[in-house]
Amino acid sequence: MFNQEQQSRIIEMAWEDRTPFEAIENLYGLNYPQLVNFMREHISSGSFKVWRKRHAGRKTKHLKLRDPAIMRCHCKTQYKQR
Repeated sequence: MFNQEQQSRIIEMAWEDRTPFEAIENLYGLNYPQLVNFMREHISSGSFKVWRKRHAGRKTKHLKLRDPAIMRCHCKTQYKQR
């Protein structure tokens, strides 16, 4: 479904603290339950457990919970050359 570069970017966005899950859904069509399944399949089980624990209830990952004062902008290294 996704090529290697897209898979890598989805995983990177899922780990980023300030990238909301809705941004992943808009770009790649994965809603939150689909993203959880995607992450379960594409990262190690240990990493998956750490990811789930890290993002459980994190307000910056859900637009509806996010403070409207938080502006979304890209850092200089977000789109780093590989």
